[in-house]
Amino acid sequence: MWRTSAHGLGHLDEQVRGLAPGQDAFEDELAGHPGEEPSGRPAPLVRRNITRAPTGDAELAVFCPMTDPWNTIDRLTAWISAHHTLPPEQDVLLRILKLSEEVGEVAQAVIGATGQNPRKGTSHTWQDVESELCDVIITAMVALRTLTPDAAEVFAGHVRRVAERSLPE
Repeated sequence: MWRTSAHGLGHLDEQVRGLAPGQDAFEDELAGHPGEEPSGRPAPLVRRNITRAPTGDAELAVFCPMTDPWNTIDRLTAWISAHHTLPPEQDVLLRILKLSEEVGEVAQAVIGATGQNPRKGTSHTWQDVESELCDVIITAMVALRTLTPDAAEVFAGHVRRVAERSLPE
């Protein structure tokens, strides 16, 4: 998350004038990445949270998509659920099995990036490997969210326990 002052930012000044001190407003927009070549992928959604300070100034918090990935995971889980016709217990199993498929795609991308298949040669890039690893993470998060509505808390607690046992203080 980045923080900056909204003073002097045109349309944000207009939004701030209508807020009471301490009141929040949200603005969502699609954000491009200056300097990057178009990838054909949709631009990420950026949420701006504008809070009017008691002084009348505003603090603008810009949330990149990773600020709250669980919101996106909740939406993806709901979208997937809306398109499935299986009983819930089978749906959970298939979402967990989907991880194996995604891990296989990581392996395929690594083999392709290193040119280890003589028939195909170098068929993937390391960016493909990155993308496939992200798919594994997203799939695991969706599977966890399918198992429990408290997925974010379960994950945060697990990361904390791993850090406590693995990292020196």
